[in-house]
Amino acid sequence: MFRFLVTQSLRTRLMVLAASLVLVLLGIYSASRLPVDVLPDLNKPTVTILTESEGLAPPEVEQLVSFPIETQMNGVPGVTRVRSVSGVGLSIVYVEFDWGTDIYRNRQQIAERLSLIRAQLPPNTVPQIGPISSIMGQIVLLAMTSEKASAMEVREAADFVVRPRLLTIPGVAQVIPIGGEVRQYRIAPNPPALRSLGVTYEQVEQALTQFGVNTGGGFTDQHSREYLIRNIGRTTSLDDLRSVVVAQVNGGPVLLRQVAAVEFAPKVKRGEAGYMGRPAVIVSVEKQTPKRHAIDRCCGDCAAVFRLRPESTHPRAQGSELRVL
Repeated sequence: MFRFLVTQSLRTRLMVLAASLVLVLLGIYSASRLPVDVLPDLNKPTVTILTESEGLAPPEVEQLVSFPIETQMNGVPGVTRVRSVSGVGLSIVYVEFDWGTDIYRNRQQIAERLSLIRAQLPPNTVPQIGPISSIMGQIVLLAMTSEKASAMEVREAADFVVRPRLLTIPGVAQVIPIGGEVRQYRIAPNPPALRSLGVTYEQVEQALTQFGVNTGGGFTDQHSREYLIRNIGRTTSLDDLRSVVVAQVNGGPVLLRQVAAVEFAPKVKRGEAGYMGRPAVIVSVEKQTPKRHAIDRCCGDCAAVFRLRPESTHPRAQGSELRVL
């Protein structure tokens, strides 16, 4: 067989040279279009389902959230494996599909199944599909520190200034701030004051759910013109919250400040972030899986974003320092 190949190649040397030239050109063309990435996607097409259930322990999250979602995802066409991680108030379900499947079609199938299962989940539990990224998708970490602003103000600059700008960069799938302090309204009821005024906790809770909400009243027709009716109640002021009426006692209103202490306070943290031995806010940038050359472009665009200091648009972040780790 080897002698036959050598003999035929020598007799048709021109044809062999032409075929070799065609193969070389085809190889050069294929190499120029090869999707090479520094951090390639090494896992199967995967759809991540994130579900928050505040107040539930891991066993309840596993039984009431993770298990129903896993059961519903097992019958999706193309699924090869379904696994989950249940923590304190958080369920993460990973749905892996076979190689060669379209990730966008997979996400559409998962979204259709989630619409059928939401009625079986606990109240106020809404599952969400994570962005299109891989386990190798974390491309850059950014540290935000400040000697003048508080940890709460630095976190607000990361959430409302830096993160929206980074999400506009092509190739960025998700931006996750870590650390700092998340601002919350904290209402601490005063039990003796509640008992003396005859106010229940249910009345306080009902009044708080109606705070800061705009409502509509349709429209009215006057002189052949339509006028919209609106109730403007949206506000973020602590004084407005303290002045909320929670009940009526002896014909007079009982305000929230009479039965509870109202203030801004940080959300309870289950972790911390730091840079060079100081508390900081770490911003994790993840790339989209199908995008090519996302790393170089993202790093360059991140540097351009950070040249626009947060203090130019966020007065509470004066003197913040932004560093690429």
